[in-house]
Parts: sequence; C-alpha cells; structure tokens
Amino acid sequence: MGSTVYAKDEEFHLKIREGDVGKYVILCGDPGRCEKIARYYENAQFVGSNREYTIFNGTLAGEPVSVCSTGIGGPSAAIALEELVHCGAHTFIRVGTSGGMDPEVMGGDLVIGTGAIRMEGTSREYAPIEYPAVADHFVVRALEEAAAASGLRYHVGVLQCKDSFYGQHSPDTMPVDYELKNKWNAWIRCGALASEMESAALFIAGSVRRVRVGSIMTVFANQTRREMGLDDPMSLDSENAIRVCVDAMRRLICQDRERGKNTLHA
Repeated sequence: MGSTVYAKDEEFHLKIREGDVGKYVILCGDPGRCEKIARYYENAQFVGSNREYTIFNGTLAGEPVSVCSTGIGGPSAAIALEELVHCGAHTFIRVGTSGGMDPEVMGGDLVIGTGAIRMEGTSREYAPIEYPAVADHFVVRALEEAAAASGLRYHVGVLQCKDSFYGQHSPDTMPVDYELKNKWNAWIRCGALASEMESAALFIAGSVRRVRVGSIMTVFANQTRREMGLDDPMSLDSENAIRVCVDAMRRLICQDRERGKNTLHA
C-alpha cells in the first residue's frame, strides 16, 4: 500500500485501503451525484462516505471501477486523487459542471479539457507555475470518441480554473476586481472555453503521481454571451456528460485490455 498520513492501515480522509476501489475512477464534485453515476455501472454498491467523499464501486466491461466525490475546489480534489492512487487507482475522469467563456460555447454543451489555466493555489504546491496542467492524451481521445458517438454538441480545449466562485461571478465586489477582470478577458482572448475549479489541480497532481487524468464538463450557462447581449440558455442537467464519461471509461478499459495492460505502465 502507498503512504498513509495520520491513519493506520487506511487513508485518512477516504477511509479506504488497497483493494477497496478499482483502478479506474470517475471523480465528481457533488457527493449526491455519485449514486447517479454508479447506476451506469454493473453490480453497483455503496462503499462508504466521510466528509465530502462518497464512494461507490461497480464494474464496466468486466473491470472493477469506482466513483468518488471530491467536494468543491482543488484542495479536496487533490486529496481524493492522492488517496485513491495510494489504493491502486491509475486512471481518472472528472465529470463536472462549468460556466462557458468562449462565445461559441452554449449552456448544455459539453467541454472536454485538454489543459487548464492554473489560476488556483493547489497545483502550485506540486509544480512550479511554468509547468503546464495538461490532461492525459489517451483519456482525452477516449472522451472525444465517446462525445462524437453521442451526437451531442461538444468542444475540446482549455479550461480556466480558479479558487473563488464569486471572484468570477461578482468580481466588482472584490478589491482586486481590476486583476480578476483583466485576466478573465485575457483568458477569453486566448481561447479558453469554460471555467471550473478542479481540473488544474487534478491534471498537475496526476502528472506528478504518474497517473492518467482527464475531464469533461457540462456547461450550465455562459456569462460572456450574456454580457454580449446574446442568447444564454441555461442547462442544469448533467446526465449527458455522465453518459459520455462512462462510455469513455469503458473505452479506456477495453483499449487497455487490447494493449495487454491493466496497470498504467505495464
């Protein structure tokens, strides 16, 4: 088993040990979403819950898989990834929600992250800011294949990650509004597609721990479109992203099996 901190024979936050979870894990923020995701697994069963972390197990394509919630933001997401890696997991897909940034991104669209802007703090305790937060290319490819097969509208590109939800949505109330607004506009001009709070930390932690990480987002709405006076439909339904995520994980499992791999570096 990997290292544990302040706990004997089990992970301090997730309360699990090696063998309790699959090597393939879907991550979501909301603990209430775990059961919804687990319904797509065969033989789904509840494992446990502690703090913001809820875990279900099941199988996909005959392979043990898990789903684990991470709460909101990079710190708790990185803790979940670390402790899941200690217990043998090597492939992760985050499925979550985001706000659109690029004017072409509409509420209800899906966004697959190829990389993330590190406008958050957690990743800085893993790697210098110059090191890029990028998704694993095998995971990105599986997500693209699954999204294309679904027939849904989707986009592939860079996400923006931050620590303050209200820094994005109420920047005028912040003493550093000048910095928030200037950088937000720069990210849009650079081509950032959507904003969320966890992918940058997960991409960097995954790189450091040598595991595969990707992410797919449901776009709820797009404040850029709203500010431009364009139609801004809102969608609160995450079901499409979940279905694409599960299909992508199944594809990864089958692809790994075809390559004769059931561990990341086999």
